[in-house]
Amino acid sequence: MRSSVGALLASELGWKFYDADDYHPEENRRKMGKGIPLNDQDRIPWLCNLHDILKRDVALGQHVVLACSALKKMYRDILLRGKESTSLKYEGLGKREEPAEIQLLVIHLSGSLEVISARLLQRKGHFMPPELLQSQFDILEPPSAPENFIQINVEKNLPEIIATITETLKTT
Repeated sequence: MRSSVGALLASELGWKFYDADDYHPEENRRKMGKGIPLNDQDRIPWLCNLHDILKRDVALGQHVVLACSALKKMYRDILLRGKESTSLKYEGLGKREEPAEIQLLVIHLSGSLEVISARLLQRKGHFMPPELLQSQFDILEPPSAPENFIQINVEKNLPEIIATITETLKTT
């Protein structure tokens, strides 16, 4: 659902679209494929890479839709501010730099474990098995103030979700 919403939204707005899953390193894909949940150390380099992509596109004046399961506030902070927003030790993180002028509107697609699990079971050819969904729910930190976000129930149909997002974008 996340990728479908992102791709359709980007198409309607004429913005660039990225699916964060396409940027997972092979090691992360193998780990998830074996049914092992990713930890913060697995995700930080991936999120930093996504931040760099967003920063580059924003610097070029492009608007971007990123479909990403940024499950924790720290993950969303990394997308927004980059590697300096994390205090975790990771040898791949370099010197501090000024945060980019990135505006981030988080679209939190919320739904019950049952509804999302049923959808995952219909998905074919993805490296993350549906058995890992519970681990994602376990670490989920839904967005809250002062984060810039809207929450939309995944039980709405795709056109309703896109309409809600585009209306919100008109007012921000």
